[in-house]
Amino acid sequence: MRTFLMGLAVAVSLAGAAPAQDALAPNPAIQGTIQGQIDAFLQDDFGAAFEFASPGIRNTFRTPQNFGAMVQKGYPMVWRPSDVEFGPLRERDGALWQQVLIRDEAGKSYIVEYRMQNVDGDWRISGVRVIPAPGVSA
Repeated sequence: MRTFLMGLAVAVSLAGAAPAQDALAPNPAIQGTIQGQIDAFLQDDFGAAFEFASPGIRNTFRTPQNFGAMVQKGYPMVWRPSDVEFGPLRERDGALWQQVLIRDEAGKSYIVEYRMQNVDGDWRISGVRVIPAPGVSA
């Protein structure tokens, strides 16, 4: 675990992350939203996973099946992670971005940045950006 956390620190610095002083306090509600969606993907429950998406994402994909197919093809590391660790939460361009280090089933690591949107008091995922995390693979 210590090696994994050290790898996270290295990966964040290699990805050009903002300085540590820009990190916000962890937000358990944001982390819960992301973890809830990941848990739903692990169960192939695309309906539940779709509920964690923002209205804009839901309008784009229209159905949980379309959304699930997009995630399976475009974000396989999110659909089937072997390990998930939350990194820093940052504000950038007026939005909150939660960094998550995800290791896929093959042991390759990625920094996944989730753009979060507050919708009627609940956090929803309004975008995802994946950055390969060099030097962090198992």
